[in-house]
Amino acid sequence: MWEFFARSLEASTIFTLAALGELINQRSGILNVGIEGVMLFGATLGFIAAQLSESYLLGFVVAIAIGGLLGLMHGFFSVTLGADQVVVGMGIWILGFGLTTYIGNPYTGPLGMDRIPTISGLSPFFYLGLVLVLVTWFVLSKTSLGLRIRSVGENPAVAEVSGISVARTRYLCVMVGGMLGGFGGAVYSLFYNPVWNYNFLMGWGFIALALVFFSTWNPWILLGGSLLFGTLWQLSLNPQLVLPGVMSRYLWRTVPFVTTIIVLLIMASKWFRIRWGAAKPEALGVPYLKE
Repeated sequence: MWEFFARSLEASTIFTLAALGELINQRSGILNVGIEGVMLFGATLGFIAAQLSESYLLGFVVAIAIGGLLGLMHGFFSVTLGADQVVVGMGIWILGFGLTTYIGNPYTGPLGMDRIPTISGLSPFFYLGLVLVLVTWFVLSKTSLGLRIRSVGENPAVAEVSGISVARTRYLCVMVGGMLGGFGGAVYSLFYNPVWNYNFLMGWGFIALALVFFSTWNPWILLGGSLLFGTLWQLSLNPQLVLPGVMSRYLWRTVPFVTTIIVLLIMASKWFRIRWGAAKPEALGVPYLKE
């Protein structure tokens, strides 16, 4: 049972890292539906770098760097050019899906390095995730930087008139968001499941995207949602450890994704929009071009 609990927290940590990056993006008004592609790039290039150098540190640095670069690319199209953010995000996902398959194919198989040691039986990244949730909440809620981020996400025209650089603020957010996405992907490939294979993330990025909406853009609710989905994911892999004989394991595999669909349907309902709509950044997904 302890192993199930620990693995659930490890899975929830990956969701937390990727979703926090997306939350920061969205609070500034930028929607990145290509977070799965960012995670694939971070996981693949981080895996390759760590394997070739035999250094976990270099693997994580490469993953964070490629995530930041992809964030800047998303910012160039979405912030500078004012392109449709959904289209740009889908382009990043398709690019990640195809290119990582080609790049990573020669490295298919296990990482072949000693496992990163745990702290009191739990992933060191779990503790880091808790710290990042606290830092994100504090920055967004208690600092002038957070006020600027929330301002450009609500009404960029008013923020610009007030002396806030919308472009600079949004570029900062998409870069940080990309870095967290790449880092989350690397935690998956270098710690949670250190074996590279074709499309091995299997939709984790899309679950992280749904978690942001599920959280109503609140870091603490996002953490709770990550814990829930991390547990559901681990339950889908090892249902016999908790609920032996209940449903086929193949049906359990669908539970995280069915839950994601249900959450999205609830959020699309009129009731949710009336009750929680005020939490959504008003300018989310809307291009802003300074006149």
